[in-house]
Amino acid sequence: MEGVVVAGQKIPIWNSQKGIFKPAAFGRDGAALSIQTSVDSPYADVQDATTGEIAYKYRGTDPNHYDNVALRRAMETRQPLIYLIAVDPGFYDAILPVYVAHDSPASLQFTLTADQLAMAFVADTADPMRTALRREYTTRTVLQRLHQQRFRRLVLTAYRGQCCICHLRHVELLDAAHILPDRHPKGEPVVPNGLGLCTIHHSAFDANIIGIDPLARVHVRADILEETDGPMLRYGLQEAEGIRLLLPHKSELRPNPEFLAERFELFKAA
Repeated sequence: MEGVVVAGQKIPIWNSQKGIFKPAAFGRDGAALSIQTSVDSPYADVQDATTGEIAYKYRGTDPNHYDNVALRRAMETRQPLIYLIAVDPGFYDAILPVYVAHDSPASLQFTLTADQLAMAFVADTADPMRTALRREYTTRTVLQRLHQQRFRRLVLTAYRGQCCICHLRHVELLDAAHILPDRHPKGEPVVPNGLGLCTIHHSAFDANIIGIDPLARVHVRADILEETDGPMLRYGLQEAEGIRLLLPHKSELRPNPEFLAERFELFKAA
């Protein structure tokens, strides 16, 4: 993030205070190099995984503002961009390369698409249809990843960086588990549809080895309770039977009881 050295000259790659950034070394007619969306951005950037597109708002309302011109220049010259999206204050995900696909002065916005790094420099003219489809697919994929990263950070913050069953505090071993899965109509990546779980309990929850009732109590599948195995089975799973979850302090962040009830029915049927 501190920049790169080209021909002995250090070139910065972004400016934390600017949404659209063009290094001075690129000259007056140069294209933008990077763009960013901050958590508290005043611009209504839209990341839509269903359409495979990203709407990126102009700087202000003047289409000819020099920042907008620099980004338009990137579109005209088909230059790849670095897109930094804040998933939480101070934490960014870098998507690259990103291309400007369309410019809409009437809407005061550009349309962006992502691409696969290995295919970044395939000429659009080689097969425009395949290029468009590839970029649509890749954009959907990266936006889904962004949503999941933000979901993980929000859930683990709500659960104070620990597993709500075993209280493990090693963040690298923690996941944000969905109560209702992504494919469910109500399976949105929001904290009331999430649980902070260690990887073992997350896997057990997904496999219906453990279930959680609407009162936030843990149940272990009957056949698992009868098994004999090593310490992980005994201490990690069997002794979780009847435990009440460690819940977020704020009531609005706690698991939705209706979601737990629906998911618990799947556990009982397993």
